Amino acid sequence: MKEIFALLDFGGYIALLLWGIHMVQSGVQRAFGAELGIWMGHALGRPRRAFFAGAAITAAIQSSTATGLMITSFAATGMVALVPALAAMLGANVGTTLIVQLLSFKMTALAPALILLGVWLFRSQEPGRRRDLGRVFIGLGLLLLSLHELVGLFSPIQDAPLLQTILEALAGSPMTGMLLAALLTWAAHSSVAIVVLIISLASHQHMDPQLTYALVLGANVGTAINPILEGAGSTKDPANKRLPIGNLGTRLFGCLIGMILLPWIPDLMSWFTHDPARAVANFHTFFNLAVAALFLPLLKPYSRLLSRYLPRRTDPDDPGLPLYLDQSALEVPAVALGNAAREALRLSDMLQEILDTARQNMLNNSTHSINHARYISNAVNRLEPLITTYLARLDQENLNKKDTRRLNDILTFSTNISHAATISVNGLLSHTAKLRKQGWILQAEEQTEIGKVMDRLIRNQRQAAALFVAEDVKTARFLAFEKDFFRELEVAAADRHIRKIKAGQLDSAEQGSLYLEILRDVRTINSYLVSAAAYPILAKHDELLPNRVRSNDD
Repeated sequence: MKEIFALLDFGGYIALLLWGIHMVQSGVQRAFGAELGIWMGHALGRPRRAFFAGAAITAAIQSSTATGLMITSFAATGMVALVPALAAMLGANVGTTLIVQLLSFKMTALAPALILLGVWLFRSQEPGRRRDLGRVFIGLGLLLLSLHELVGLFSPIQDAPLLQTILEALAGSPMTGMLLAALLTWAAHSSVAIVVLIISLASHQHMDPQLTYALVLGANVGTAINPILEGAGSTKDPANKRLPIGNLGTRLFGCLIGMILLPWIPDLMSWFTHDPARAVANFHTFFNLAVAALFLPLLKPYSRLLSRYLPRRTDPDDPGLPLYLDQSALEVPAVALGNAAREALRLSDMLQEILDTARQNMLNNSTHSINHARYISNAVNRLEPLITTYLARLDQENLNKKDTRRLNDILTFSTNISHAATISVNGLLSHTAKLRKQGWILQAEEQTEIGKVMDRLIRNQRQAAALFVAEDVKTARFLAFEKDFFRELEVAAADRHIRKIKAGQLDSAEQGSLYLEILRDVRTINSYLVSAAAYPILAKHDELLPNRVRSNDD
């Protein structure tokens, strides 16, 4: 039973360590995420500047994995070239060693004060930067507390026969130890946690020095796996995997050199300090500095090699691929909502392209670009669920009322625009194709009317997009009352159609009915536009009655 409780204690303290790291990372990202993202976007221009930017941001958020996902998203969308992105990853690898250096000093006495300050900020402040800083202080306190408990946990078991047997077996096979550490780091999503654990073992002199440094090498390999699986693992385009695979390649090459030099590393580290814990932290830093110094001059040929063996296969101009859904921004609601809004506007632009095509085909008696319009509609149908999924991943507990309202507005806008695009293709363009197939031609008055109607519909689509960006009650009210125009137009056309049938003025009643179906689809599309942009604004300003828009007395 003692062994079982010891394992439970060990697992609990490791979980506490990981949770502390997560709280520090998420707190910094939420407090300064917008500024960090903007600053990183400007910094990733030249390799040298990108290197220091990667190191600084990783030191701030204490996670090279999070920085790697952020840089990978920039590279995948073409916002940053491969060479500076690789340089930033080298900097991120160096930055993550700084927290290990800090934690290698004994700072346990600060833990209670940090947790107390953090809880006070988190409980007393409204959602915002101060509350997020409270999360950071709580995370730092949990980090220090878990490290102290881990050190205390290993003290009584340093002479345990089972532990000694395992470590002796690994001492005879450093390569196995390196692979084990890589696996643990991948599972923990944190090289900091694993290296700190190695420091705890080394401080009690549980391990052979060569095994200790082999485990550190493995932790450096394991942390490079997560960006491959999470940042680019879901894409079918090999080009989006260049950066994470390139980062893993630099780590693997560095570990290969490290394993070759492993017999001499303990003596080399003893020149700097005789403290085993400090020696592990120093080696972790020196290793990443050495890898950066080796690869920074070689990044251009290295990037060409990656581009050659990982060519771009998917269409980079595919409108169905998201351009702004940055996964690393999910910890910062304001930035994530802005990204989703930009993506939703792309849906509106694609709808306008479909409506322009429908107008040309109706007035020019052709079926030009119908296949392209269907291609655009399929892109809308693929992109809209991605926006919804992206927003669903936001932490609802950390959204204030304004953020929650904006999230619902984005969902409403993207969903209605998607429905409008579907009806534009399956309704308007299908009716146009039927006209051509049957050899029917719209009468002169119908062509004139449909031209004016389509122009008005496209104008309303543009107004809906403008309302989505900048709320204006007067414009929203005007757009909402457009429903009356299209409803009255359809009623008048239906009445005219009945009178023509009675007077025997139609060669085909079916052709007249098809024109009514076109107007009905136009009215439905306009209704989706009103629901997408006008109604949310009017509801916010109490301009809606249960069944209709409140009348305007001005």
